Amino acid sequence: MTIHFVGIGGIGVSALARHFLLEKNKVTGSDLSKSKITEDLEELGADITYRHSSKNIKKETDLVIFSPAIPEDNPEIKKAKSMEIETRSYPKALGELTKDYFTIAVSGTHGKSTTTSMAALVLEAGSLDPTVIVGTKLKEFNDSNYRKGNSEILLIEADEWQGSLLNYHPDIIILTNLELEHVDYYENLEKLLETFQNYVDRLDENGVAIINNEDENLMRLKVKQKVNYFSKEDSIAEKVKEKIKVPGVHNLENALAAYRLGKTLEIESDLILDGLSKYEGSWRRFEQKKIQINQKKYDLVLDYAHHPTELKAVLQAAREKFEERRIWAIFQPHQYQRSMHLKKEFVEVFKSSPVDKLSIVDIYSVPGREKESIKDKISSKALVDEVESSKIEYLPGNLKEISGKIRDNLQGNELIVIIGAGDIYKVEDFLKG
Repeated sequence: MTIHFVGIGGIGVSALARHFLLEKNKVTGSDLSKSKITEDLEELGADITYRHSSKNIKKETDLVIFSPAIPEDNPEIKKAKSMEIETRSYPKALGELTKDYFTIAVSGTHGKSTTTSMAALVLEAGSLDPTVIVGTKLKEFNDSNYRKGNSEILLIEADEWQGSLLNYHPDIIILTNLELEHVDYYENLEKLLETFQNYVDRLDENGVAIINNEDENLMRLKVKQKVNYFSKEDSIAEKVKEKIKVPGVHNLENALAAYRLGKTLEIESDLILDGLSKYEGSWRRFEQKKIQINQKKYDLVLDYAHHPTELKAVLQAAREKFEERRIWAIFQPHQYQRSMHLKKEFVEVFKSSPVDKLSIVDIYSVPGREKESIKDKISSKALVDEVESSKIEYLPGNLKEISGKIRDNLQGNELIVIIGAGDIYKVEDFLKG
């Protein structure tokens, strides 16, 4: 079978491409720029073109899979439809795959990637040999977002954006937490809850829901199937906390979700704890590094947090782990709609920040997902102006300029924390320059 992926460099799409490559299918793809992800796919045999063109669709193509971020007027999608080649969005294609496996889906507003990663290591420790698709690169998978297993188990990260999770056919659902997010799609919390209720209703009749019972919104869901709960109050929580290497209450909760999955699948407790102990963090999820700047060595943390709750958790985790250190955090707000709708929540997080310095750079605008009318109503400077604290500053400029300002103002031995879901992670490379 020949499968063409539009936007093959995306973190989810690329995992699915890797799956089909390892299943001995011919894979072609397109993207606008080369990356480590696309280079790895090319090494596996994918034929990738770095432009979107109707010429990328060949007569031998059997199926076209596209990222949800790709607009419908994309020339490759239009060409495929004109040739009557089947097209599927990434969630629909992954949904078809879930029909062929005993599927475990990890969902929730926060912690999906980390919980999926921890759960994968628990299943490995229990010799269940899962196939795994996760929205980050995991060190234990050789910096990959995919693990090929040889059992009937498929473990996936199930995202709620645009109702993607309604395409899946789960046998076990893990629900980490639930609060308003993706405000470009969900107009209010009730709409989000409605989607999650529909999702839970899709659970196999003999399935199990694993739910954080400390989350008020999750507890509003009506689950007809068996439910196994987890919380920080569990008797095993202290042992789990001792085993995991990543800091923060949120990561303890993620680990407890993975622990409860292990017990649901009758894995011995010692094996579960051993699996959790092997998790050392993943790409842009409190990813810890050493970096040399101005001929001095610094500790650096990269994190993908972009919701106020996530930002608060990362800042608190940094202070918890590096208790006595001076901490300088740099945050890039992600998307104008989110910044506008959650302005009050962001300001509260800024005000209560436990770090020594928090710099807010300009909002990252997501192509194709922004309402132009909102851009004049919110800005990073406006967010900072709401906070009366010398620890909070607005840091304007492009990434290179921002990095220069950071280099020039380092006092020595700080922990640098770079936070955001946009392109702020590139600051790391500029800091080295």
